[in-house]
Amino acid sequence: MKPEELKLRTKKFALRVIKLYRSLPKGKDAEVLGYQLLRAGTSVGANYRAACRARSQADFISKITIVEEEADESAYWIELLIESELVKKELLVELLKEANELTAIFTASGHTAKASPDNPKFKIRNPQSA
Repeated sequence: MKPEELKLRTKKFALRVIKLYRSLPKGKDAEVLGYQLLRAGTSVGANYRAACRARSQADFISKITIVEEEADESAYWIELLIESELVKKELLVELLKEANELTAIFTASGHTAKASPDNPKFKIRNPQSA
């Protein structure tokens, strides 16, 4: 999947999380779980964009690891919303599937980056020698 496609996909995920947050029932438990999901779910795309602007392979690996963690954390909060019976499972199945798929994509991306130490994409250009 191309970076631009993933940027769009993570933005759509964030928008779905925002809609879910706005629709949660009133109550302290839903507020706390929803806010945690809102923070994690919206940070997936923001951190992926940062990873796309990485200055080195090490920087990319560090940032893509954060993206992976935020996607996985999003899945966790969705699971809690389901298992606490605050939201019916059937309403969150697709969102949970997307969180898990994003986690898998970013996990694989991190593994690929770690296995490719000489990736030319991450050669730092010296502006002095250009």
